[in-house]
Amino acid sequence: MTLKEQITEDMKTAMRAKDSERLGTIRLLLAAMKQKEVDERVELDDAMVIAIVDKMVKQRKDSIAAFTTGGRPDLADKEAAEIKVIEVYQPQRMSADEVATAVKAIVAELGASGPGDMGKVMGAVKTRLAGKADMGQVSAAVKAALTGA
Repeated sequence: MTLKEQITEDMKTAMRAKDSERLGTIRLLLAAMKQKEVDERVELDDAMVIAIVDKMVKQRKDSIAAFTTGGRPDLADKEAAEIKVIEVYQPQRMSADEVATAVKAIVAELGASGPGDMGKVMGAVKTRLAGKADMGQVSAAVKAALTGA
């Protein structure tokens, strides 16, 4: 069963259970997926669905930060609840040590040295670790590997 099919089945389960919060969040996810399919005229594979899930989690985290600084803990709590529903569809993430090891191997493979090669390294790292690791963590690991920190 593909990830897209799993999300659709989870929506049906939430409908049967009358779980309105979970249902609403899953519908938002399905709408984002459908939008991507229509805009780009493609059939989504699991990697594309994971990218959409990652984007939605990042949006929710940004919203939580904004709501918290704006003094709206009620809205921040709602966003946090949505993150819990959406994160179920993310694959297991790599640990910080695993990310650092993978980045060092890619840097050595490319023969990169110094901050000037960051773009080249990030391009290679993104293709290999997309969906497996948090890109913020990956970026920090690349900076550390290239500066020798």
